[in-house]
Amino acid sequence: MKKLFSLLLVSAFAIAVNAQFNAEKDPYIVKSLSNESLQKVLVETSGGSITVEGVAASEARIEVYVRANNWKGNSFLNKDEIQKRLDENYTLEIGVSGGQLSAIAKQKKQINFNWKKGLSISFKIYVTKDIATKLSTSGGSIALSNLSGSQDFKTSGGSLTVDDVSGVIKGRTSGGSISLHNAKDDIDLSTSGGSIEAKNCTGNIELNTSGGSLTLRDLSGKVNARTSGGSVSGDNIEGELYAHTSGGSVDLNRLACSVEASTSGGHIDVEVVKLGSYVKLDNSGGNITLSLPKDKGVNLDLHGNKIKVDPLTNFSGSKEDDDMTGTLNGGGALVKVHAGSGKITLKMK
Repeated sequence: MKKLFSLLLVSAFAIAVNAQFNAEKDPYIVKSLSNESLQKVLVETSGGSITVEGVAASEARIEVYVRANNWKGNSFLNKDEIQKRLDENYTLEIGVSGGQLSAIAKQKKQINFNWKKGLSISFKIYVTKDIATKLSTSGGSIALSNLSGSQDFKTSGGSLTVDDVSGVIKGRTSGGSISLHNAKDDIDLSTSGGSIEAKNCTGNIELNTSGGSLTLRDLSGKVNARTSGGSVSGDNIEGELYAHTSGGSVDLNRLACSVEASTSGGHIDVEVVKLGSYVKLDNSGGNITLSLPKDKGVNLDLHGNKIKVDPLTNFSGSKEDDDMTGTLNGGGALVKVHAGSGKITLKMK
């Protein structure tokens, strides 16, 4: 049976009350969800942030935070003033139906809306770990933690934070940064301009930014990381890595994986400690430095303006100032490095 909790029945909610209500810090509404059997959370808000965290069933609840979104007098709105603005300018519905929690905040369509009376409506939701989400905000941040299942979330400009989440994870932001920690399985995150940090994750990992930097740490699986202009840095990666930037530098250390990396202008510096099936590096104009484990068999294909190589033993092939092809230690993994007009330095450790 559908249960609908309207703002007109505020008395039905357990409201957090302090001696002095502070709209910046105190929840305007708190509703227990401990008696609900939930499988999915649907949230839409026009400007506030969204947080979803996995907790014990007895702690399940939803908190609604409402504050003025103009810069003047944010902390001075009392509950009566908030309620008046909500009644005049917004619709706010919180309900449970068919195992789904829905929390939707929308601005009423008005021709002459006074933005000085605008509100930011945020949700903090605490539910059991095995929950699916579909979340959307037009500008606030989104944070997910301690969840498993299918997560689909987007914001028009705020940041995305994902910590200790597994399952299908798909997140989008039009400009904010992305922080990804302790996640696994199927991950697909993108931003139109902010930076991305991914640490201690495993699985199929897709990371895309249109201009920010990429920081990759302690990853395993199949990693595809792209930026249209920022730098790429990585450390301790296993499995398979594809890293691309249209203009920034690429610095990758302690790789135990197959790796393909490219840039159109910055330098590339790659350290491979355990060879995978291939190493492919491409730089249209900058220099490339590659460190490989010594005494391992590889097939070399190096082309650049100038090539500098540590002394080699058991090499068979040809070497010129700008070209080197052949096998090392009987051959093995493909090592293909093209530096265009840049220089190539090959180190054996």
